[in-house]
Amino acid sequence: MTEDLRTGGDRGYLRIATEEAFATREQIDVYLRMIRDGSADRGMMSLWGFYGTSPSERAVEILDRLLDLGERRLADMDAAGIDKAVLALTSPGVQPFLDTAEAKRIAQRANDLLAERCAAHPDRFYGMTAVAPQDPDWSAREIRRGAEELGFRGVQICSHTQGRYLDEPFFDPIFRALADTGQPLYLHPATPPDSMIGPMVEAGLDGAVFGFGVETGLHLLRLITSGIFDRYPDLQIMVGHMGEALPYWLYRLDFMHQAAVRSQRYDRIKPLRKSIADYMRSNVLVTNSGVAWEPAVKFAQQVIGEDRVMYAMDYPYQYEAREVRAMDAMDMTPKLKKQFFQTNAERWFRL
Repeated sequence: MTEDLRTGGDRGYLRIATEEAFATREQIDVYLRMIRDGSADRGMMSLWGFYGTSPSERAVEILDRLLDLGERRLADMDAAGIDKAVLALTSPGVQPFLDTAEAKRIAQRANDLLAERCAAHPDRFYGMTAVAPQDPDWSAREIRRGAEELGFRGVQICSHTQGRYLDEPFFDPIFRALADTGQPLYLHPATPPDSMIGPMVEAGLDGAVFGFGVETGLHLLRLITSGIFDRYPDLQIMVGHMGEALPYWLYRLDFMHQAAVRSQRYDRIKPLRKSIADYMRSNVLVTNSGVAWEPAVKFAQQVIGEDRVMYAMDYPYQYEAREVRAMDAMDMTPKLKKQFFQTNAERWFRL
């Protein structure tokens, strides 16, 4: 008989899920409007053309769960033994919105709603600030408001903003605000921009199955090689899905990056103070969202550090009680398992 999953720490640790999504109705309505009027990119057409309009059981269930920040979500957490959830506005946030004023308005209202729900359930919900990188100065102010007024524990950005990446100097006000507040940045996937999505969407591989990870891993690698951690040495960037594959490529990433620096082949590739692997061990945090696989968890712990790998469920997109049981059953010391499920999240999110 399968053992019930319970909250409350009966196994010696609390389960803190660190990449859990919610949505607002007006956010989804803009997605649907953009799909109807043809202003959506191919990624939004693929992703939200399904989740926003499909009558399939998966799409309907996920949308209903995204929109709930109350009793249904809490019941689902209880049923899966999840004690606490770190919540953020679902991908792609407001970043594809062509009307920047609309993007800022909807992000701000989403932040206000999330703060209200976190205050209503202070032992269960914690928030991350949503921003509109289309306006970096406004986003910097919203990061400060989230940290100082709303009680949020981090900032989530859903990878590229209309094909633009955060290593551009244009976005630097966001990093200054992160440095000023000491907040971590959660770099969450989005569907690839039109400039790279073509072969993926043709093959049905543009979403979480492949495209998300490829595009977000590229984004993190762009940030590292641009020298973001030399400019902001205390900055912490979180990525899900076992680090979007980068921990498993570290040897080759280091070798080829250093070869490119020596060859002076690319104007953009300059010497850094540390290696890519060293930045991964000092400035990058990984959650296992969507990857309930013991070998992958252990490998990441080994190569980037046991204090840098955290649990996440990826609710509601991958709400699977069997995966919680698989993580409970991992062969590791009680101390390390508590780090994975609880204390790393408490440390890095300052819970």
